[in-house]
Amino acid sequence: MNSDVILKVSSKSAPNAVAGALAAALRERATAELQAVGAGAINQAIKAVAIARNYLKGAHLDAVCIPSFVVVPVGETERTAISLVVERRALEEKAAEEA
Repeated sequence: MNSDVILKVSSKSAPNAVAGALAAALRERATAELQAVGAGAINQAIKAVAIARNYLKGAHLDAVCIPSFVVVPVGETERTAISLVVERRALEEKAAEEA
């Protein structure tokens, strides 16, 4: 899967800031992608997806993510990263009320 929006996440990324960028992207388009190299970065990316779900509730949207491995350039080398393709979904009216 390929997305127009690719957000690079590091271990020092603030999950709330990444979540805000992710939620903004998903309000405008169907998918966005987070890429993270290393355990700390992956942790921040997953937290950002969870936080973004809360940000999107007001717009009656939800987010689901599809993980995969990708190879990304880092300097003059290549590293294996985790890619989280995040797709927006409309919340059903009853589910939105219960949340």
